[in-house]
Parts: sequence; structure tokens; C-alpha cells
Amino acid sequence: MAKFKGTDLYQIDDLLSDEERLTRAMVREFVNEEFLPIIREHYREGEFPADLIPKIAELGLLGANLEGYGCAGLNNVAYGLINQELERGDSGLRSFVSVQGNLVMYPIHAFGSEEQKKIWLPKLANGEAVGCFGLTESDAGSNPGAMRTRAERTNDAWVLNGGKMWITNGTLADVAVVWARTDEGVRGFLVETGTPGFTAKAIHGKLSLRASDTAELLFDNCEIPEDNLLPKTSGLKNALMCLTQARYGIAWGAIGAAMACYEEVLNYAKDRIQFDDKPIAAHQLVQQKLVDMVTEITKGQLLNLQLGRLKDENKATHVHISLAKRNNVSQALQIARNARQLLGANGILDDYHSMRHMCNLETVITYEGTHEIHTLIVGEHITGHPAYS
Repeated sequence: MAKFKGTDLYQIDDLLSDEERLTRAMVREFVNEEFLPIIREHYREGEFPADLIPKIAELGLLGANLEGYGCAGLNNVAYGLINQELERGDSGLRSFVSVQGNLVMYPIHAFGSEEQKKIWLPKLANGEAVGCFGLTESDAGSNPGAMRTRAERTNDAWVLNGGKMWITNGTLADVAVVWARTDEGVRGFLVETGTPGFTAKAIHGKLSLRASDTAELLFDNCEIPEDNLLPKTSGLKNALMCLTQARYGIAWGAIGAAMACYEEVLNYAKDRIQFDDKPIAAHQLVQQKLVDMVTEITKGQLLNLQLGRLKDENKATHVHISLAKRNNVSQALQIARNARQLLGANGILDDYHSMRHMCNLETVITYEGTHEIHTLIVGEHITGHPAYS
């Protein structure tokens, strides 16, 4: 039997198309050559490397699984592999691309007017514009139905009041997709960030996702034209549909982070000499941890591949995606923790990547639906009983 390379223990590479492999290779090269050399300084400074946005756009990574309007139109497995490779670099890099594509471009594509699509989608695809997604509020996280942000209709406009919290790309954004209560129910709006009454305040002091732009959005009698309403939105379900798209990418991305940690600590364990002049990789307890890591990575890779195929066949449901997000992020976080431990004292230095991934995954397991919320989503599906309260 041929030896496997890297993390492909089950020869999953053979199940990919040429286009899928080429897409993965392109993004991996970008991450290795242009992102990893700069991530340490950006993480230290707490800044997203915005200078890379034109390159990200040039590679066709923004809204890559959408059709038309300058989007690449890739299948969902190729798109998943993009997320895997981006988060192999850093969760903040994957978050930027995920928010732009899944939470800004997707709702415009799915719920917007033709005019809105023609105006915004090409700009967002080519990186000329950046977007953010405003759903979560300080008192409405896992229960978005408790949102307080409100939009009141006037003769020819809407006036927004309220606020959103933990918004990725918030201070970078040119346009925000904002969800607000109206007399007609929850609707989605396009809010250009230069609009009077709109404020984006950066959130400082983060110990996780430091290389990601995170903000609070405030709306104080923020008046937007009637034409900025997403006309096909008709309730909270539309916002949740956006989250389902984003969670799909997270399921792939988390495995990318796990792969980075495993590969780093495997190489370290082969080189680190302790006790009887042997590498620590020769010791049983170390091998157990490494085997556990590659086993869970392999399971996650197979889960993602089948999920992607189901999505391409329009058979994937929000339950499928919740199961994948729940499992893969939880396992990736445990892999990152074990990798940090095997690196010993060196593991707390940012010369190594595992602790950065570990800290990031502490956020990823919470956002886009906490681990517990995804447990209850799958639990309701298999039992028929909702248990959210």
C-alpha cells in the first residue's frame, strides 16, 4: 500500500475533479506565499491584511459559488476547498471571504432586485466594494428573533434605529446587509456605510480572531431609500438561509485549521529529540494524539465531501450543515489544543501557528450558531422535539 501524503489518509484526492484540485492548489499557493509570511504581524497588531483584498478578488474567491454578475460559478466542493485552504491560513482570512460571499453577495443574489444585483455583485466580486452582515445584536445572539433594530417606512424611504454587534468586516464595509423589524415582519436592507446616522465602531481587546475586522454597527435615524430594501425578503427565515450558506463554508474551514495544526506538530514531533536521543514522535502517547488527530481530520474531510456533493445536487439541508459545522469545529478545536500541548513551551510562541488556530477556533465554535444550538438543531431533527428553551 502506498504511503499517504500529508493529511490525505483515505486518498480523498482521487475523488476530486481536476477543477476542484486546481482550485485547492491555487488557494494553497496564495496562502503559503502571500498570507502566511504576514499573518504573525497582523495577528499581533489586531488588523486584517486588507492589502490582500485585490488579490483575493483576482483569484475569484469572492462569491465563488454564485452564478453570473462577475462570480466564478464554481461547484460547492470547489468552494468548500477554498474555505479549507483559507482557514488553513487563518480563520480571519476565511471569515472575510465567507462574509463577503455568503452573507452579503448571497442575499443580494437570492433576495435582491435585478438593479441591486447589477450594482453590487460585480463590485463585491472584484473587491471594489466590501460588505458586512448585520443580524446579531448584543441581546440577540442565539435568538435572533429577539432583535430590537427597527425600520420604519416613510413616504419614499426607510428609517433605521438600533444596533448590531460582532460584525465581521464592519469597519471595512462599503455596504451592510442589515436585518430589522418592520410592520411587515423582519426584512433585509442594503445600508451604504456613508449614510448619515450609520456608525461602525471597531471592537478592541479581542484574544481571538485578531486578524479579522470586528465591529459594532449603530443606526441613529439612518434613512435609506425605498430601493435599498431587499424586495424578496419576507421574514427571519431569509436571514437564516444566509447563515446556512456561511456555516457550510465554516465546516470546511475548520478542517483546514485542523490540518495546519496536525501538519505543524507532526513535523515538530519528528524533529524534537527527548529521552534516549529519540524524537518524541517515537513515543506511544505522542503517537496516540497524532493518530487521533489524523483520524478526526479524515472523518471531517469525508463528511465535507459528501455534504458538498449533496449541496451540488440541491439535497443538503440546514440539518446536514449544522451537523458538519458542529462536528468539524469541535474536533478542530480539540486538535488545535492537543497540537499546542505537544509543542510544549514552544507552542505559546507565535513562531508556531497552532495556538493562533486554537484561539480562533474558540470563536468559530461560538459564532454562526454555537455548538449547543447546532446540537439542538440536529436533536430536533432526529427526535421531532424542539428543545431550545
